[in-house]
Amino acid sequence: MDLVTAIGIGASVLTATSLIPQLIKLLKEKKSNDVSSVTLTVLLIGLGLWIYYGALRSDVIIVVSNAFAALVNLATFFLTLYFRRARD
Repeated sequence: MDLVTAIGIGASVLTATSLIPQLIKLLKEKKSNDVSSVTLTVLLIGLGLWIYYGALRSDVIIVVSNAFAALVNLATFFLTLYFRRARD
């Protein structure tokens, strides 16, 4: 594995896992007051574009890491909405 590939994989792993702490906090506290649904929406659109870009370039690393990040983002987004509705 060359250095460029290793950097790409490292960046992908860090990016894909970046929302996991927020997701864990949501699950523990069952409150979503501090979570911005607008930010999550923009992030999800960006991840969708990264997945499409990766598919166009046939780059498995980009597709898989961003698909995983999109799943974490979707879970965070839906839990945010769920806990807001549960609170109201």
